[in-house]
Amino acid sequence: MKRCVWMLMPSVALVSSAAAAAPGDTARIVDEGMNRSQVMLTAHELMDDIGPRLTISTNMRKAQDWALAKFTSYGLTNVHKEGFTFGRGWDIIGSSVRLVSPRPIQLVAIPVAWTPPTKGTLSAPVIVAPMNRPEHFAAYRGKLAGKIVMVTLPGDGQEPTDPPFHRLTSEEISKEDKYQVPHFDPEEQNGFLKRIDFYRQMDKFLASEGALAVVKKARTDGKLVFGEGYQHAVGDTPLLPTVEIAAEDYRRVARMAKLGENPVLEISNDVRYLDQDRNAYNIIADIPGSDAKSGYVMAGAHFDSWVAGDGASDNGAGSVVVMEAARILRTLGVRPKRTIRFALWSGEEQGLYGSANYVQQHLAARPGAIGPGGVLLWDKLVRNYPVTLLPGYGALKAYFNIDNGSGKVRGIYAGGNSAAVPLLRDWLSPFDAMGAGAVVAGPTTGTDHEPFQAVAIPGFQFIQDPLDYETRVHHSSIDTLDHMKGDDLRQAAVVLAGMLLQAANSDKELPRPPVPTQPSASDPFKYDLPEPK
Repeated sequence: MKRCVWMLMPSVALVSSAAAAAPGDTARIVDEGMNRSQVMLTAHELMDDIGPRLTISTNMRKAQDWALAKFTSYGLTNVHKEGFTFGRGWDIIGSSVRLVSPRPIQLVAIPVAWTPPTKGTLSAPVIVAPMNRPEHFAAYRGKLAGKIVMVTLPGDGQEPTDPPFHRLTSEEISKEDKYQVPHFDPEEQNGFLKRIDFYRQMDKFLASEGALAVVKKARTDGKLVFGEGYQHAVGDTPLLPTVEIAAEDYRRVARMAKLGENPVLEISNDVRYLDQDRNAYNIIADIPGSDAKSGYVMAGAHFDSWVAGDGASDNGAGSVVVMEAARILRTLGVRPKRTIRFALWSGEEQGLYGSANYVQQHLAARPGAIGPGGVLLWDKLVRNYPVTLLPGYGALKAYFNIDNGSGKVRGIYAGGNSAAVPLLRDWLSPFDAMGAGAVVAGPTTGTDHEPFQAVAIPGFQFIQDPLDYETRVHHSSIDTLDHMKGDDLRQAAVVLAGMLLQAANSDKELPRPPVPTQPSASDPFKYDLPEPK
């Protein structure tokens, strides 16, 4: 009974709500998106039939062809791929990690992305040699030849105290409604890039010592594995095969080694590099506007994923919501004033490459953002000055991103753009009855709205119920369709379609912050410790 009431109430509320789109259009969006949704069928095709989509993998190419065909079948225009330099492709053909002594056990494990194959089966004793900075290397010199090196501290088992599945309360959402004071440190180094550089140094050290392979511990208990790796650039390929082992299996082998039981592992990594086309591709499709001079609004989600699961919640969910919003609007035959553009980004997981390249190619450029081999450097796109606006800069009026799992939309992050709050509230107000009416001042990070915000484009990420996204699904081997909720995805697609149509038809435009200029150091009195040599 309650479910039926929930589905009917929005239609009543939407008809009477003041919004940029005609009330009848908004009600029709709800009707189409709730009663004739295709979002879970689309999700099945992408996640169950195609599966994980590592950037420049065989599966990613297959998924992109599928998405192009889908957008074309919906009747969208300007459906195409846009390429950018990325590096090497990589596929897992098969893999196996076994403990063969002191007793045989098949271990839960996965090759780390972009690491090389074992060229057959590799069998060798392990040594536990934890290291997380170059100063640790000296302790292991002369001890690693002919060994499989376990480089993570084993630690203890994790016993979570909070339930893994969660929906946001109104109080939790309201805590995000606060302005975050900007911070700028001209000497600050990107922590993500520093970690990748350490892995690069460690790989070279271990290879020089005659190690045969590297083993990492998965970061979360529950027999989950992840397999994230970041050395995809041409000329930056790791030297040693590397596997990630589930935390419980890793600790078991480490205990054996600690007690002198001399464990032996057998690793077979059948992986291959794909070098025929070193470009990654974004997928673009449009619903054309009636006024070419009015510009366009845009929605996007990243299409790439990691390979341990099927890339469902991250971010197949956002991708199929974007596609479903496009289908809904095209099915209804709406004629927006502004063009509505849909984007499926590539390379987000390695550093927001797809969206950042779109910004650099179409909207605004920064000096030094293109690094060796033509690969865009995200850190430089955010921090380097001056910002040079490109001819297409003014045409993009708003960008909406969806990439926080498969939970339903609860509102939107204004991301410090306080002047945009009233209009965002107005556009979201028809969806209050669906629980999606919150607009909070605070920012959120790590998604594809950031490159747009970095050049003062009104770019926003939706607030979503977390479900079990961060606790166990995110990047993990259980990121499958089973953790996607159909009712949530239907609601998200309806909200996104409604927001896009209102933004495309509104007589008002979202205010833009000033174009960024070189900031002053937030702490002019700061001292730093010297980096250890």
